[in-house]
Amino acid sequence: MEYGEVRELLYELCALKGTSGNEKAVAEGICGMLGKYMDARTDRLGNVTGTKGDGYSILLDAHIDQIGLAVTAVDDDGFVKVARVGGADCRVLTAAQVTVHGREDVFGVVTSTPPHLKGDDSENKVRKFDDITIDTGMTKEQADKIISPGDRITFNAPFDTLAGNRIASPSVDDRAGVAAILRCLQLLEGRKTCRIDVMFSAQEETGGSGAKVGAFNSQADEAIACDVSFAKAPGVNAEKYVALGSGTMVGYAPSLDYNISRRLTAIAVEKNIPHTEEVMGGRTGTNGDDIQVSGRGIRTALLSIPIRNMHTAVEVVDLADIENTARLMAEYIIERSAENA
Repeated sequence: MEYGEVRELLYELCALKGTSGNEKAVAEGICGMLGKYMDARTDRLGNVTGTKGDGYSILLDAHIDQIGLAVTAVDDDGFVKVARVGGADCRVLTAAQVTVHGREDVFGVVTSTPPHLKGDDSENKVRKFDDITIDTGMTKEQADKIISPGDRITFNAPFDTLAGNRIASPSVDDRAGVAAILRCLQLLEGRKTCRIDVMFSAQEETGGSGAKVGAFNSQADEAIACDVSFAKAPGVNAEKYVALGSGTMVGYAPSLDYNISRRLTAIAVEKNIPHTEEVMGGRTGTNGDDIQVSGRGIRTALLSIPIRNMHTAVEVVDLADIENTARLMAEYIIERSAENA
């Protein structure tokens, strides 16, 4: 299979669990992976950061948190009540398989009313989070010994290989971005570069707190945020979004540095790296918005990896797009390093 290294990297990343505000486990795993290329550490907010080189500095960012749920209560019948963490979507939760991360991990399923028992007025209604319950099979007395309010819940689904170079898995948003940056560092091994700051940031799905703190601490000269964006699919605007496998998406937006975006596009053309342009008329909805205005201000660009089924347990991405995002970042860093040597 092509892109074997990227696949194994993404597989390892997607196996790590860490919802927004509770990223300790994923941070520990990623800290070890980043440590192969630079001194890595975890800051007070849970960001994984590292630095190598000196002089002119470029910050690379991707977030490590994933969407999920949080326990709010256990009812008298033992069913677990929940709140959303990040942008979890009620429409895809019915009958989902989950893990409740209590004093020990507990398997559960989101309850579903059989279609035979649904009234006519419920046919087209989407459940609200207050109506969602998780069945672990436990009584209230059993559950109370293991599960507490605030415990996090993640979605269960395998890391599956689809046709071609595509995979489906939970937490591809934004472990795909993390994989692209780690792959970029691998491509740069043995080269003398300018200072590279890496920030694998916490809490992006709940407002970007990690990026605000991490970018302030870095105060790099430039930054590239790496996230995912929408790919063409049924029900998705085909004119605005791009096909899986079409390459990295170079962002253009008022909050992004126009000259860096143009240079990234030019390098992609020169190096025959598959790419498309993603034009946004306002904010990008990524960490790039917060990095740009951090501290004295940081000139920021955005590279996005096309993804289908965002914020579900079956997010689909093409490994070629991750590889090409990594290649473009590496080529840009090589060029900027030579200019600022």
